[in-house]
Amino acid sequence: MPSPAIKIIAGLGNPGREYEQTRHNAGFWLVDELARRHGGTWRMEPRFNAAMARVRIGGEEVWLVKPMAFMNLSGGVTAAVANFYKIPASSVLVAHDELDLPVGAVRLKQGGGSGGHNGLKDLIAKLGEDFWRLRLGIGHPGSRDLVTQFVLSRASSAEQPLLDDGTRAGADVVPLVFELGAQAAMQKLHTKDSKEKA
Repeated sequence: MPSPAIKIIAGLGNPGREYEQTRHNAGFWLVDELARRHGGTWRMEPRFNAAMARVRIGGEEVWLVKPMAFMNLSGGVTAAVANFYKIPASSVLVAHDELDLPVGAVRLKQGGGSGGHNGLKDLIAKLGEDFWRLRLGIGHPGSRDLVTQFVLSRASSAEQPLLDDGTRAGADVVPLVFELGAQAAMQKLHTKDSKEKA
């Protein structure tokens, strides 16, 4: 059974210039790249407290969304957009930074827990678990005590090109979601990744 069409792609991050280049904003980088590739223009939507851009990907219209609330409130913003347009959680794709993946790795999955990610915690509370996740690997600092400082700081000069590669790889995957369906795109992405490792 094909997966429902994706109608919203939300990128998670923190608003404000001081956070633009921090690891926690990987989701923002992804939707910015999609807007650039697909001719989207960002507009502030005060009723949602979100920046939004309407684009066409794979012949389908989709909303790109950047919540302008801080990370731990981003689920409420995304849910407000989904509820307004009567879009189910299963048609929402959320791009976010992922500590449990190597720097630059990209994975696609549906459902699951938050893994301690504050943005995902709020999304699950407001939208349920059924949304899709595009997980953008940022690596792990090695200790839980260092996580907050790590995600809110810039990557090293060695890591940033890998993060940029991950952003581009994530943006490459999204059209496959529309052409093949999310399940098939997930399988193709993970098969490709396995071959590259081999």
